[in-house]
Parts: sequence; structure tokens; C-alpha cells
Amino acid sequence: MNVTEAVLNRRSIRAFKDEAVDPAVLRRVFEAAQMSPSGCNFQPWEGVVLTGEPVRELSRRLKDAAPQDPQEYQLIPRDIPARYTQRLQEITAARFDAIGLARDDAEGRGRVQARNFEFFGATALLLCFVPRIMGPPQWSDVGMWLQTVMLLLEDQGLGSCPQESLYVHGRLIKDFVGVSDETHLFFCGMAIGHPDMDDPMNRFERTRAPLDEVVRFVGDT
Repeated sequence: MNVTEAVLNRRSIRAFKDEAVDPAVLRRVFEAAQMSPSGCNFQPWEGVVLTGEPVRELSRRLKDAAPQDPQEYQLIPRDIPARYTQRLQEITAARFDAIGLARDDAEGRGRVQARNFEFFGATALLLCFVPRIMGPPQWSDVGMWLQTVMLLLEDQGLGSCPQESLYVHGRLIKDFVGVSDETHLFFCGMAIGHPDMDDPMNRFERTRAPLDEVVRFVGDT
């Protein structure tokens, strides 16, 4: 698989097979991801990878817990322009339509959302933390690291789903894996495993903004 294929094939997997991930493959992926770009070579990303029973135990604790207050961070900016919320609504509608879930089925939507805290059946889970001292430039580095991890997983025939949704339980997660709430923010999880491509949650068409809406080319053409 070349880089272009990995980028185009990668998608957020929301249904995994009940099949363990080879720990050697995970170590190989994360070792390679250490070459991700990093301003000032800070390498501000910090992760904990869970497999097996710890994944299941964390899931049980998350499902039993109330969202923390205050929040770990502001997930959706206040007063965000409509073009961004429209993109969210489009992909959410496509996902729910794929499983025949009615737009007004609040209970059904709740069940689907609860799957976040089961990591969609994944057998491995990355938990990503950022030192509180780091600012927006370093958060950008963390994003590049996460993207590198996802593309490397794709290359290994594995699926992933980045899960900012877990931020509602940031302190619980930090306590579970022994990370200091005083020094670190919890950024996101990442479900990792063998994708079930027969599941409609992994087959709906993904939407993206047209290129000319987000990129301007200036210069000779």
C-alpha cells in the first residue's frame, strides 16, 4: 500500500471483529510513528496502549460514570459558523441512514452513541495525553502523530477510530492508567482492531468539502 492509498482508504471504523491485535504489530506501528514531524523536536505526544482485559474494564467504568464537570476542554467552539455544523450534520446523517435509524429516534441514537464507550468492539485502545504546559502548536504536532499512527495501522491491515468523545471522562481515564490530572490533559482515545467491513457503519459514503472551498492556489498555473 502506498501513502495515497492509505490516505484514501482510511476511515473511522465503528465496528470491529472480536479478534486480538498482534502486540508486535502495535509496537512496530508506534515505533515508526515516532518519526512524525514535531516543531522544536518536542515530541509532545504521550500515549498508553491498552489490550485485552484492561480495554474491557475501562469500558465498564466509562459506561457507569457521569460526564465530568468541568469538561476536559471545549470540544466544539462556541458560536461556530454554520458551514462547520453543516459538515457535522451531513456525516452524522449518513452514518445513521446506513443503519436505518430514524432522525427522531432519540433512544436509538443514544444506543449508537453509547458504542463510543465500548470502543466499537475494538480489542486495542490508544489513550492520548498532552502535557498541560503545551500550547496550540504542540497540539498540532499531536494531531500529526495521531494521523501517522492511523496511516501506519491502515498499512498493516488494521482499522482505527479516533475518539475525542472520550474527553467527557478525561479524569477517570487518567486515574485508570496512572496519569496525573495536574500535569496532563486527556486529548482522545483511538479504537484499534480488525475492521468488520460487512457492518454498514463501515460502509457508508463519507463526505468532504470540495477542494476549492478549503484551499486557494496562488501563483503560476
